[in-house]
Amino acid sequence: MSSSPTAPDFEQAISALEQQVRLLEGGELSLEDALKAFEAGVQLTRQCQQALDQAEQKVQLLMARADGRVDTADFTPASDDA
Repeated sequence: MSSSPTAPDFEQAISALEQQVRLLEGGELSLEDALKAFEAGVQLTRQCQQALDQAEQKVQLLMARADGRVDTADFTPASDDA
C-alpha cells in the first residue's frame, strides 16, 4: 500500500508547527520573532487543514457506492494502550 504524495508534506508541516508552538511557548522570543513564528504557525495550520480536507475527500470518494450514496461508519482509533 503506497501513501499519498501529500502524507510526507503533512507530517513535515505538523512537525514544523509543533516546533513553532514550542518556540512561542518558550517565551524567549522578541515580539518581532514571536509574530514571525505565529505567522508561520498560521500558514502551517492552513497547509495541514488543506491536506486533511483532501484526505477526507479521498475517503468519501472511496466510500461512495455505485448508487451515489455514501456509506458512513463511526471511526474508533486504535488504542495506544496495547
